[in-house]
Amino acid sequence: MKLIVQIPCYNEEQTLPATFEDIPKTIDGIDIVEIMIIDDGSTDKTIEVAKKLGVHHIVVNKCNRGLARTFRTGLNECLKLGADIIVNTDGDNQYAGWDIPKLIQPILDGKADVVVGDRNTSDVAHFSPLKKLLQKVGSSVVRRLSGVRVPDAVSGFRAYSREAALQLNIVSPFSYTIEALIQAGKKHMAVASVPVETNAKTRESRLFKSIPQFIERQVTTIVRMYTMYQPLKVFFFIGLILSTLGLLPILRFMYFYFTGDGSGHIQSLVIGGTLFILGIITFLIALLADLMNFNRQLIEQTLEKVKRIELEQQKQLKK
Repeated sequence: MKLIVQIPCYNEEQTLPATFEDIPKTIDGIDIVEIMIIDDGSTDKTIEVAKKLGVHHIVVNKCNRGLARTFRTGLNECLKLGADIIVNTDGDNQYAGWDIPKLIQPILDGKADVVVGDRNTSDVAHFSPLKKLLQKVGSSVVRRLSGVRVPDAVSGFRAYSREAALQLNIVSPFSYTIEALIQAGKKHMAVASVPVETNAKTRESRLFKSIPQFIERQVTTIVRMYTMYQPLKVFFFIGLILSTLGLLPILRFMYFYFTGDGSGHIQSLVIGGTLFILGIITFLIALLADLMNFNRQLIEQTLEKVKRIELEQQKQLKK
């Protein structure tokens, strides 16, 4: 059983040593523990520090590609290296590495495909009251949309089985946390959560510059991902709203028309007719989007099979 701990890094020369030291080098039930960093175009000495620490694998992005793309690159590299379990943690030493055995235990027990570390954000001292509220509300929304009951939806401290990693296809350019959960829910993966500790804050987040920007990016990701996996439901709901709004002025015009005063309310008929037609068009879009959703599922199944074939060929070549 091989475990690879991947650490996305962007200018983490100061915090990487502490992150590395916190990761246990031997774990019960695991034969091999390896550490990999994915350097996302760092301009400091992150790579040199990683080499001095003895990091097993160093993957380098030539330019800064963002956390989501870096996470995706890491998953692919871990699969190529034969990982049976992949743990993702941050390079800023936010998460307590000594909790990794606890994090992977549900996978070792065969009870989960994905395990998310629950930071219990309401008790994290350096989180502001507003951030704690946003975390709580955001996690609640993600639970409802994904069908996955995870109390800390944006936690980046996670463990993935090999099967789960093969099925994930991250497309978001911003953050992978919410998208990965929605995919896990829609693909009927077993998702678990375990309480984990956090270390003292070492720096400000680089994912967003302000709370409004964070909200905007997370909401955009949620809407985009949910629409991708539930297009019929989303567009049907929009079409229903437009059709209903269109019927109201039409019914108003008909009332006045049959009571002998229709000539003065032609605007209601025009507005209502326009909205109703838009609603019908949206219903048609819903059907087309649903058909495209089935095509997406076929493409994802094909991609998964291609990954399996490529990995098997690499395994045979190594022999």
